[in-house]
Amino acid sequence: MAYYPKTLLVAGFATRHVAASAHRAGYTVYAVDHFCDSDLFSYVLDADVFLECADLERIVTLACKKWSIDAILVTSGAETLMIDSVPVLGSHTECAAKFCDKQQIQDFFEMHGIPTPKQIDPISPVSFRSGREYMLKPQEGAGGWRNKVVTNQSEIEKWIEEFQAPYLLQEYMPGIPASVCCVTTGMEARAIAVNIQIMRDDPGVPFGFSGSCTPFIDHRTEQMIQLAEKAALASGCIGIIGIDFIVGDEIWAIEVNPRFQATLETVERATGVNLVQTHIDACNGLISASIPKTPQYHQTSIRRILFAEKDLVWPSSFAGVNPFDDLMRFSDIPHPGTVFEPGHAMISVYGTGADLAAAKRDLHTSITSVLQYIQ
Repeated sequence: MAYYPKTLLVAGFATRHVAASAHRAGYTVYAVDHFCDSDLFSYVLDADVFLECADLERIVTLACKKWSIDAILVTSGAETLMIDSVPVLGSHTECAAKFCDKQQIQDFFEMHGIPTPKQIDPISPVSFRSGREYMLKPQEGAGGWRNKVVTNQSEIEKWIEEFQAPYLLQEYMPGIPASVCCVTTGMEARAIAVNIQIMRDDPGVPFGFSGSCTPFIDHRTEQMIQLAEKAALASGCIGIIGIDFIVGDEIWAIEVNPRFQATLETVERATGVNLVQTHIDACNGLISASIPKTPQYHQTSIRRILFAEKDLVWPSSFAGVNPFDDLMRFSDIPHPGTVFEPGHAMISVYGTGADLAAAKRDLHTSITSVLQYIQ
């Protein structure tokens, strides 16, 4: 039987983008969020904050009772959330957990014949060949900020000493970081958009996520779509799912994200598709007729996350813009007085235009508008 809730709780580290999409789709929205930025409250009736993942289930359980929630949507950090009293709309917990483990993602791609970088045994000295680079990444976690290119065992040992975490080692494949946003019912999968993933310009965290651009226009996008739809359908996931790629001399699949992705806003702005409504439809076994069989775009959209270059306190003079304006230039707006250390994410800025060049010009205008307040 179809289930269409009226009141949603969005839970995870960062929920503002999903809460905004749910609000635009006409739902009553609440949130449990790690940051609770000021503009989140433009889309939700109320929100609670959590500090540690260990606290998330308890806080969400209490929130569901307090706000009479019909259903829960999850973002990063809450993929495996289970609440007995309220349904979580999306992939089954066991399925989501599988794709939060990069070793299981590696095994999944290999099992289904989807090209992925070769895994390397870090224990064997013969694994390392002179002059070759390898990608070291934590077995769990999102955002790419701990990913590191290594060339020898000593560099691996330094990484282990710093992060104390299980890891995966692969051949390093240079290229363009990209992703495909898909929707799947478990019986059918369809690509909604192909995106460029923007990485940070910081030598300390060169693979940290810092934004996206939709669409990614390239002669290889059709192949990416085919691989992404194959992966999405084989995954067993339900709803919105993201498949990450490296696009170089060949195309390599590197991640499966069983949740709403950070590219949500550039996808929605470029395609006009509401991803929360699309997700809920898919949870009811339906891919809406409004989702074209081949991705269609009516404009180009870019999001960039700005990071603090020095210690600073967010100024009260920053007014932002009307969050209900389709031309919104800023989001994830800090509360006045928020303290930032160098390297910390501060605010998201946007640019849109008829093509990539126009979107970049518009993005520059947005960045300039922010910098005049904080320099």
